[in-house]
Amino acid sequence: MVVEHESIVDAPNTVVWARVTSADGINDELAPVLAMRMPRWAHTLTEDTVPIGQPLARVPLLLFGVLPVDYDHLSIAALEPGRRFHEKSTMLLMRRWEHERTLDPLAADRTRVHDRLTFELRGPLSRIPGADELARRIVGALFAHRHRRLARFYERS
Repeated sequence: MVVEHESIVDAPNTVVWARVTSADGINDELAPVLAMRMPRWAHTLTEDTVPIGQPLARVPLLLFGVLPVDYDHLSIAALEPGRRFHEKSTMLLMRRWEHERTLDPLAADRTRVHDRLTFELRGPLSRIPGADELARRIVGALFAHRHRRLARFYERS
């Protein structure tokens, strides 16, 4: 399944990139619905030191920031600093999880943020009637929420 979401953020590309690739920025986008608990050592990674194409960490996903609901076996498949990252991971619920985020600078210090999510539920879940459609709606709603939170962050700044 594929879900895409795009929005315009009122901030320069470099500023948005720094935000969307930081643990604080990711968790702010997800809040209050989810949180990702990155290992402490991962906070010190930079664009130059993140391992490409190798497992990075097993990151718990916490519902409302407290209840573990899944784990993201996080791996960065591609990275174009300031422009694009492509995460390829697996989860407890997802056999395949890909998140590709692209940033495009626009005139007047604005940035287009585009997310493309490609995912596949694990075997038993995929056989439940309607589960694929429900997953598509949940992922779509979560990323619409993330985009609203990101845009609001720069409205407050």
